[in-house]
Amino acid sequence: MVVRVKRLLQAVATRLGMRRAPAPARAPHPVPGPPRRHETQKLLVYSPQLDGDADPGEIVWTWVAYEDDPSQGKDRPVLVVGRKGPAVLGLMLSSQSERDGQRNWFALGPGSWDREKRPSWVRLDRVLTVDAHGIRREGAVLDRTRFDRVAAELRANYGWS
Repeated sequence: MVVRVKRLLQAVATRLGMRRAPAPARAPHPVPGPPRRHETQKLLVYSPQLDGDADPGEIVWTWVAYEDDPSQGKDRPVLVVGRKGPAVLGLMLSSQSERDGQRNWFALGPGSWDREKRPSWVRLDRVLTVDAHGIRREGAVLDRTRFDRVAAELRANYGWS
C-alpha cells in the first residue's frame, strides 16, 4: 500500500512538473546483511567526540539513497555505529510515527538531531556505508543508554556480537 501511495504521489508530482532533487554523486551504499563477525566487534563501540569527525554514538546528517530508487534520496539523520576504513557505517533514522512497532525499526524517542524534537526510530536491517566527506554535519550525540539499547537489539536479533 505504501508503495502504491508513493507511486501515485510521484505521478501527481510529475504531472505538476515537480521533481525531486537529483542525488549527489556520492550516495551511500547499503551493506547487504549483517556485518561479518570480525567487523561487528569494531562496529558497536560507543565513542562520540564532537571534533568534526563522525564517531560511533553520534547522529550525523548525510544523503541517503532511497532503497527502491538509488538514483534518488534525501538528506537525513544517521546513527554512526562504526567505521570501515575512511568510511562511516551508520543506521538511518526516521521521524515517521508509522515506524512505531514496525519490523526492523527501533524506537529511540526524541532528540536534538530533530529541530521539532519529534520521536525517532532507527532502522536496524540496513547498514549504510557513507564516505566521510559525504557527512553534512554532526547533529547530536545519542546518549550511552540509548546506544546500548540499539546495540543490544542488533546483537539479539541481527547477528552482531
